Amino acid sequence: MKRNHLSLAIGLTLSLVALQAQAQDTAAEDEGSQATAATLDTIEVTARRRTESIQDVPVAVSAFSEDALKDLQATNIDGLQGAVPNMNIVQGRGSSNSVNVFIRGIGQPDALQTFDPGVGMYVDDVYYSRINGALFSLFDVSQVEVLRGPQGTLYGKNSTGGAVKITTRNPFDDEGGAVEITAGDYGRREGRVYGSVQLSDTLAASIAAAKITRDGYVTDPTTGREFNDEDTQAVRAKFAFRPSETFNGTLSLDYTEQDNALTLGQPVAPLYAVNLAGGINILRLPTAGDYNYETRTSFGPGQGQEMKHKGAALTLNWTLSDRWSAKSITAYRKLDTASFIDIDASEFELGDVFVGVDQRQASQELQFAYDNGGDLDAMFGLYYIDEQVPSHQEAYADDFLRFGALPITFLRTIDDDLSNKSVAGYAHANWEFSPSWTLSAGLRYTQDKKKYFRSTSTFSNILGNADPALAFNISDTWTALTPSVSLQKAFSETMMGYFSANRGYKAGGFNGRANTAAEVSTFEPEYVWTYELGLKMQSEDGRLSGRVAAFHSTYKDFQARVSEVQNPGAPVPTFAFPVLNAAELAIDGIEFEGMARLGEGTLLSTQVGWMDARYEEFNDPRVVVNPALASLHDHVPFSPELTARVALQHGFELPGGSLLSIGGDVSYRGETWLSVDNAPGLVQDAYTLVGLYGVWDSSDGRWQLRAGVRNLTDELYKTDGQEFSSIGGIQTAYFGAPRNYYASVRYNF
Repeated sequence: MKRNHLSLAIGLTLSLVALQAQAQDTAAEDEGSQATAATLDTIEVTARRRTESIQDVPVAVSAFSEDALKDLQATNIDGLQGAVPNMNIVQGRGSSNSVNVFIRGIGQPDALQTFDPGVGMYVDDVYYSRINGALFSLFDVSQVEVLRGPQGTLYGKNSTGGAVKITTRNPFDDEGGAVEITAGDYGRREGRVYGSVQLSDTLAASIAAAKITRDGYVTDPTTGREFNDEDTQAVRAKFAFRPSETFNGTLSLDYTEQDNALTLGQPVAPLYAVNLAGGINILRLPTAGDYNYETRTSFGPGQGQEMKHKGAALTLNWTLSDRWSAKSITAYRKLDTASFIDIDASEFELGDVFVGVDQRQASQELQFAYDNGGDLDAMFGLYYIDEQVPSHQEAYADDFLRFGALPITFLRTIDDDLSNKSVAGYAHANWEFSPSWTLSAGLRYTQDKKKYFRSTSTFSNILGNADPALAFNISDTWTALTPSVSLQKAFSETMMGYFSANRGYKAGGFNGRANTAAEVSTFEPEYVWTYELGLKMQSEDGRLSGRVAAFHSTYKDFQARVSEVQNPGAPVPTFAFPVLNAAELAIDGIEFEGMARLGEGTLLSTQVGWMDARYEEFNDPRVVVNPALASLHDHVPFSPELTARVALQHGFELPGGSLLSIGGDVSYRGETWLSVDNAPGLVQDAYTLVGLYGVWDSSDGRWQLRAGVRNLTDELYKTDGQEFSSIGGIQTAYFGAPRNYYASVRYNF
């Protein structure tokens, strides 16, 4: 099977080369006709902190313009799911504001603040340090770039899997504005507005706002309450100034607020209570048949998920001389969340929690760029971030413990405070040492200092009260060097190849679920080396382009949060959730992205990713004690073997000069495991999704009508999972949205 997938990817590559040669031969025969033919748009990216053509940069990167995002029918950043090879990006488990991102088998699904993400998230070059608050609404976006593979030299820690870069509109470049209104089923109502004005030759300003509401598609059958809804409002204001030819800057202010109901999944394993007098009491068995988007909850009205996320960023650019320039990025962000999460997704209090986070981060980056105008350019930088993450949590488990027929009430409260301070310095240079060869090399030094305070208290009618049951302070410091090197060969003006080696680093941390002194622990950083061979090509007539990358990664000290597996009949539960530097992985893969302009009005695009992610070792003390648990780690989570997508769009010019475009896509995702401990209910079989849309643009470009449907075949599929088997057998699956449709009208001015 693996050989077939690899053959498919290689076959696509060879087909592209053949198509390219055929197109070039045709161009030579009929040069005049090609002069008027439609061509692919030129795509520029900033993957190496400077603007370059996507075809010239020796990095595996996918890029999406505002129009491309609309054709993906993406309203949030998780709309990229399926459009990037070997990428998994979905709404985080049980949370309406977090995002679970894995690239090439590397990421971090746990939103607990003591874990750092494995994929860096950036908005206008400002790093967002939590996966909470990172489920961005795409209301003011110029371009999204997805960099695959470690980006440790230029982007620093926590980009071991890669980086997602969002660039918002610039007031000088995007003068004018637009108003867009959208309506759809499930009560979907959206309004978006953007306006920009150039106040003078030296000053421009813009404002963008969005209001997004949708009813829930999950229902509690006993109460009729709806869940998994959306109620988001967001605004961004930007002020751009360029008082001279050698100095310019941008001040950006943004605010997002959400007030959503619970995000609920479905229990996929038996739920039970532990009877301290002996044995267990089964509370609920999994529902037979397919999930029908009905789930019960123990939480009442008013217990939902709220978020306020705001920030300010000041970017300044100087031209220091003909060869030197400088850039400063100063940013402050504040994230407040108050979320009730029903981890067991049932009417019982087993894994019901409240999580309130008050995160603040201040960052400063200085960049110095050198370009001799010929064969050498370089980037030097300094980076600092100070992050404070206090939180208050409550865990409710009145249905988990019993003594005979007597229920035991149980409440645990947690107050903790995490301090992260990181400093880094880096340098990166590109040297064109011959007309067709370029050598690039870089190195980054990072130092992370973390301090963590945690106190827990427990309250029970029978077990007694302990206030506090545990209180501790812990701190640690880590340093890392993350080099990168690449060798690039331009075979012609339309084809280049490269080899690169990059190291990534994710900081260590502390067990944020420690409830006894024995569970207090520090886990060490993760490291990954990725070796990549790539080929990028396009036809001379600009109608075909393709990019292929093959990679091998060695991934060490994987930070695994596991459950303390126990005998369900044991008289006393452990409540333990160890965090281990458990695993070493080897990950191999190949990726293909291609686009073709067929005739005057047809665009074909394809993305294919094949990946073999496997544990070389997984040092789990539970398996040593009980060898029957060895199958817990047969599969690497969120790492399907094959991902593929084909999209086709065709435009018709109508009488009067207006344009009608019809498009659609089909995406495939192979079997995907949704938890580190391979719980049998938390696996999604291979599935296929289909989307369709149509767009009408007026001849003057002012009016646009759009309609579409997502998940056309109403596929039922899991996207994420909760695995806390040591607490009442909790295994909860979360599902993608059912078939849904919409229509929108937009006016540009």
